[in-house]
Formats: sequence, C-alpha cells, structure tokens
Amino acid sequence: ETGWPVPSLAAPDADIRTDFPKYRIYRHGILTEEVSDITPYWEDDFVGFLIGCSFSFEQALINNGIAVRHIDEGTNVSMYKTNIDCVPAGAFHGQMVVSMRPVPERLAVRAAQVTSRFPAVHGGPIHIGNPGAIGIRDLRKPDFGDAVSIRDGEVPVFWACGVTPQAVAMNVKPEMVITHAPGHMLITDIRDESLAVL
Repeated sequence: ETGWPVPSLAAPDADIRTDFPKYRIYRHGILTEEVSDITPYWEDDFVGFLIGCSFSFEQALINNGIAVRHIDEGTNVSMYKTNIDCVPAGAFHGQMVVSMRPVPERLAVRAAQVTSRFPAVHGGPIHIGNPGAIGIRDLRKPDFGDAVSIRDGEVPVFWACGVTPQAVAMNVKPEMVITHAPGHMLITDIRDESLAVL
C-alpha cells in the first residue's frame, strides 16, 4: 500500500526501509547516494515492491551439478544492460538488464530446465550464447557486478535481472527512485525450493 514499508506477503516482520544491506538513491536518473537505511528519505506517498532474484535458483543449479562461477570466485554476479525493450508501464520504459553465468555447453539445456522451475525469481534464461545478439559488447566489462572467468567449452547464459528497474530509472529520470544496490537484496524466510513449480 502507498506509504506502507512492510512487505506483508513476503516478509511481514520486515521493513523495506532498513532491512536491505545497501540501497541506491537515484535523483533524476543519476546515482547520488548509497546508504544502509532509507528511513530519512521515505515519504508517505512512496510505494515499495519486491521482485524475485536469480540468486534464489542458484542452489538448484549447484544441486544439478552446475557450478555457479561468481560463487566459486567470491564475486558478485556479472550484470549487463541489453537492447531488449521492457514492456512499458506508465512513464517507465527502458531495456532489460541480465545476469550472466557461464555454463558448460553440454549443461546449458539442463540449466534452462532447472531455472525454468522458478518463474517467480526470473525463471529460465532469456538468451544463451552470443552476447552481441542482445546488445552486450564485452563480457569482460559488466555494467553492474563483477566480471567472471569463462572457460573453454562454456557458453554465457543470460537471465532477466532485478537490476532492470535501476536501468529504467536511469533512462526515465524520475525525481527520485530508491533501489537495492546490485547484489544487496532483501533475504526472507521463504525457502528457495518453495518457489519451484513442477
């Protein structure tokens, strides 16, 4: 509800103003601050919302023998702006951001099957293979997060990413938007497997 900071369905004991590890504040499309508490910025007409995160399906990948490189390398996931247009919502429009995980080519179909069981947390990949086809010029230079190594025999696999609203905010330039910092999401008590569909 407008002005209400409690995500009642997903985490009824949480407060979206204080329970993320880090927030980003964008003013007129420009990142102006990173803070750990947005209570001083909260206004009665703000509307908060939660979206799923692809980190929620990573244990399922690991359980299926698919290593997650950014975990193995101790970094944040690689995230890239694309040329894929989002469906506009009122004044908000822009391109999708994707997260990328390198997967052995022989396991790419399995990765798609595993993650497709998690539609509430971005679901299956939106692209496999050629990054240029979705507007990514250089995998070594992510727009958000960190670059990870890609080994021989691996293909880049791309999933929709919860950083997309930040890219849209940078595009539309509203007076103020507050988001999570990439890789600093709200953790709830919802078990990953409970999000899977058969």
